[in-house]
Amino acid sequence: MSVIVTDSGFAPDDWRAGFTPLEAFDADPDERPLALDLPSDIAPETLEGRLQGIAFIRIDFPAFSDGRGFSVARQLRRMGFAGRLRARGHVISDQYAMARRSGFDEVEISDALAERQPAAEWLSRANWAEPHYQSRLREGGVPSRRAG
Repeated sequence: MSVIVTDSGFAPDDWRAGFTPLEAFDADPDERPLALDLPSDIAPETLEGRLQGIAFIRIDFPAFSDGRGFSVARQLRRMGFAGRLRARGHVISDQYAMARRSGFDEVEISDALAERQPAAEWLSRANWAEPHYQSRLREGGVPSRRAG
């Protein structure tokens, strides 16, 4: 089983239609799946012009140290994909804000990870849309230092 993480906490998976693996999608150019499973090493530009009708894309994260899925998500959003986007696999709570900023709507984690990192840990990162230190620096909002 798995747990879905959203900005409001843990939820059961509500998607029942299944996912088409990329290999099956590539093998049949006429196939128009409703949902697509992508590996983290895909070059998103290979999907250019082929995303019509796809409502849901799930991107695999084979290891928490593999951040390629964040780049894939960002590129899919820049290409105009407006459907549901899910990160699946080894994403940890510390990466939740990055996942949301990259364009993911939700994260799918294992029950075991949900036990190690309960909903409260994920919810503490649900303020992902608030300005982070990098955006404040870009806007000239450098924190002042008091002379001590």
